[in-house]
Formats: sequence, structure tokens, C-alpha cells
Amino acid sequence: MQPKLKFLDRFLTLWIFLAMFLGISLGNIFPGISNYTSTLSIGTTNIPLAIGLIVMMYPPLAKVDYSLLPKVLKDKKVLGISLLLNWIIGPLLMFLLAIIFLRNEPDYMIGLILIGLARCIAMVLVWNDLAKGNREYGALLVALNSIFQVLSYSFMVWLFINILPERLGLASFNISVSMDDVTESVLIYLGIPFIAGFLSRYFLIKLKSTEWYNQKFIPQISPFTLYALLFTIVLMFSLKGDKILDLPLDVLKVAVPLVVYFVLMFFVSFFLNKSFNISYDKNASIAFTATGNNFELAIAVSIAVFGIHSPQAFVGVIGPLVEVPVLILLVKISLWLKRKYYY
Repeated sequence: MQPKLKFLDRFLTLWIFLAMFLGISLGNIFPGISNYTSTLSIGTTNIPLAIGLIVMMYPPLAKVDYSLLPKVLKDKKVLGISLLLNWIIGPLLMFLLAIIFLRNEPDYMIGLILIGLARCIAMVLVWNDLAKGNREYGALLVALNSIFQVLSYSFMVWLFINILPERLGLASFNISVSMDDVTESVLIYLGIPFIAGFLSRYFLIKLKSTEWYNQKFIPQISPFTLYALLFTIVLMFSLKGDKILDLPLDVLKVAVPLVVYFVLMFFVSFFLNKSFNISYDKNASIAFTATGNNFELAIAVSIAVFGIHSPQAFVGVIGPLVEVPVLILLVKISLWLKRKYYY
């Protein structure tokens, strides 16, 4: 039986648009909302928002089974191709698209680069199932990406934003992101849910069972990622009431390079895997892992480093809005390619 996208996930683009509209409406109805939210802060950290961002990251990290990692390490071909696609080709492709499309909008450019560096650990399992990919390998690659993100995201941000544009002569503007700020954000918004997810799996499986954990606990907590994401979007856009007329054009500016990225990344991944004679089920797992991105992490880092109403955080929100319809189309294309090349 062909798996179907769950109701909440299927209409994610609609929920994001509605959250934007609600946020903008609240910002216009209650113009003092910005002053009120600032009273709920300690230093530059907004407490309700920080809790929301951590909650947003927790469910996908609680799903990861790190005990599977030794198995993927044995398959050198799959491991090598996945690392190449996720940590070299993917970031470089998004970096080049950011320069090409947004070099005159440095804030949006940085936001796009942050997305490209945040490799997928959540929705990839959905796309993998829909495309009839290998579930075990999908889970293995998600576990691998989770570890790599904790260890390397801060360094990658420093390299791709502070160093490469200037060294390669691709950008003429002066941009700099504090590696300390990014590292602190990663430790809080990725490190805390990472540890919580790991401990949840370890202790709850011991107390209950693996079956209970995967079939009862995970389905109960999964929707909280979406709830926290929508809460963040409402709060962000409640502070953007004065920029409402600019938003449609800005959405388009960000959406175009994202669409190009998703399409190019999928086809490059799929045909690279095929050239190495990788079976379709593993091919789909690798391709969709490489194509999707961890927008939750990009949003959390953008808000923590640049602020809740920053252009960088705005770009992060546009990510899942574009990803869902494009990846649904790529799932259909993947199944068509399976019939064409694997039968």
C-alpha cells in the first residue's frame, strides 16, 4: 500500500501562509506587541521563543536511532556518496545559488546559505517513505546527519559566510557572522534537543519497549514540531506589519533559488547514485536526504544570531513553505524514474 502524507504535513504550505497572515493581523491590531515580547526576554534571548525553538527541534531528534550508525559505516559506498552530497555538493550548490540570486541582498543571501548548511533530519523520512525508499537506510543517514550537524555546523557557517565569499571574489560586500554566536546557538537549539532526544530513546525504550516508543510516543510528540514552527512564524510576522507590501516580492526572491536548489540537488543525487549502480531503494534514501534541509535549525540559528524579525529568519520560514510542494512533485518524479530505469 502506497504511504500517504499525513494531513498536517500535506497542508504545511497552507498552515505557514495562515500563520503569516495571523501574525501580520496581530501586529496591526496590537501595535504594542513588540514592546510586550521584549519584556519576556533575558538579554537578547526571548524565553517563550527559545522554548518554542527547542520544542521544534526535539521530535525529529527523538526519532533518530543512533544504534544504527555502525551499520551505515560498514557500507563505504553509500556512506561516501551521502557525505559527498550532504556536506560538499549540497552546501556548495546553495552557496552558489545564494550568490547568483541574492548577492545584492546580503541578509537574504546569508539566510539561504544557513539553510544550505543545515542538512535534513526530519521531513526526509516522510519523503523517503512516499518514494518507496529504504526505511532503514533513511534512518541511518538521518542519524549520520544529526551527528555531523552537531559537530560541524558552526565551522561550516564560519567558512561559507565569513571566508568563501571574499576569498573566491564572489561577493563585494562586507559580511561577518560570529562563530561564537553560532556555536552558542547550535549548542542550545540543537545540542539540548539532541541530548533530550537521545536520552528519551534510551530510557523510554528501556522502561517500555521499542515498539511502544516508535508506535506510541513518537506519533504523540511529532506534531509539536509543526506547532512550534507555526508559533514562531506568528510571532515573527506580528513584528512585520509595516513591511506587508514588500513580503510577496521577498517571498518570490527567496523561493526561486530554493526551487532551483531542490530540483538540481535531487537530479544530481539520483543520477550520481545510479552511476554507482546503487539500488533504487537506497538511491531514493540518499537522494531525498541530500535534497531536503533542516529548516528548523536554520530558523533557530537565524533568530538567535540575527533576531526574530531579521531577514535571515524570514528566509528560514520561506524554506518549508517552498519545500513541501516541490518535494511532493519530486517524489512523483522519483517513482517515475524508478519505473524508467529500474525495471
